[in-house]
Amino acid sequence: MSNTDVVITGLGATTPLGGDVAATWDGLRAGRSGVRSIEADWVDRFDLPVRIGATLAEEPTEKLPRVQARRLDRCEQIALIAARQAWADAGFAEPTDEHTDVDPDRLGVSIGTGIGGPLTLLAQDDILEQQGIRKVSPLTVPMLMPNGPAAHVGIELRARAGVHSPASACASGAEGIATGYQLIQSGRADVVIAGGTEACIAPITIAGFAQSRTVSTRNDDPARASRPFDTERDGFVLGEGSGVVVLERADHAAARGARVYARLAGFGLTSDAHHITGNHPEGIGQISAMNNAIRMAGLTPADVGHVNAHATSTVVGDIGEAAAIRNSVGQHPVVTAPKSALGHLVGGAGAVEGIVTILSLYHGIVPATLNLENLDPKVELDVVAGEPRKMELTAAISNSFGFGGHNTALLFTTS
Repeated sequence: MSNTDVVITGLGATTPLGGDVAATWDGLRAGRSGVRSIEADWVDRFDLPVRIGATLAEEPTEKLPRVQARRLDRCEQIALIAARQAWADAGFAEPTDEHTDVDPDRLGVSIGTGIGGPLTLLAQDDILEQQGIRKVSPLTVPMLMPNGPAAHVGIELRARAGVHSPASACASGAEGIATGYQLIQSGRADVVIAGGTEACIAPITIAGFAQSRTVSTRNDDPARASRPFDTERDGFVLGEGSGVVVLERADHAAARGARVYARLAGFGLTSDAHHITGNHPEGIGQISAMNNAIRMAGLTPADVGHVNAHATSTVVGDIGEAAAIRNSVGQHPVVTAPKSALGHLVGGAGAVEGIVTILSLYHGIVPATLNLENLDPKVELDVVAGEPRKMELTAAISNSFGFGGHNTALLFTTS
């Protein structure tokens, strides 16, 4: 491993399967689902056709001081929780005014979000209309702005090498990690807190996705609603969550004796330039993203033994990605689709699934795709179903594709 390599030394997450990485990983291996009925009065009030979602397993306001929680949007709360976990997991102490384990001028943040703080925007607009301007919170803008999650993490950890917040829809979390890599490789930082966050389960988002017919309406059987690659799939399940990793220059990590989970060996960032919601019919952007990641890592497609698929459980999207994987990597890699258990975490998806990919490499276990009972014959891939698969892996790709034609492929290796 070269001193200029970028390695992962810390992991943090809060998801529909658990309030931390260990609980999330255990849930995936055990085949549990984080999809459940939405317990909110607005479901009945608006008579929504979709009544299920992948809500957080643990309430973030119970993990933060009450005053601090009130000053943060939900997406900011969970980003801070995941970042604290990753920071501690990497072996760093909580910064103080007198001491920081990492030179602030060499510490960066890159946390993406697809939407930002819509819950704050909606709530404060209701207050304005019902109670007038005097009742609107002065913290409304800091709570709804998309750079809020990254900014709060940067402030808490004293990061001064740059705070970035990519916004590329469902690819935001993965692009956050890729941007963190670039911060280190450009010489701007030694350590970067990187990932993604999203909390947008609300009437307007549910209604919008329902109107576009992209979400599952399997309301009577929530746990079986998200079924990537299955012939009976009928759309994705909207979820919420955050994933954060600590990226570190290899020699910096070695000097302090840090545990290394994996190496971020390459990535691909491309765009389709085709349609605001649909993928390019020939998958050119997805194929290029994976090809670029493989090339950057100095590998061949044959070296990639596992692909963590974006696979949202939409009728068209799953088939398109399967074809792109076959075109770029081949038919040999073992594939899984974590959204079957986690739902679609939007801006948090790429980061959380990046962590799942890292753990698959680290432990030699690929979690199964839930609810895959009848593989779509057009998929033509080795998709893990039923039970997790134990296998030796040295390289794996995690795919994330977003509305607007954003494509990100992250390639991790064991060394």
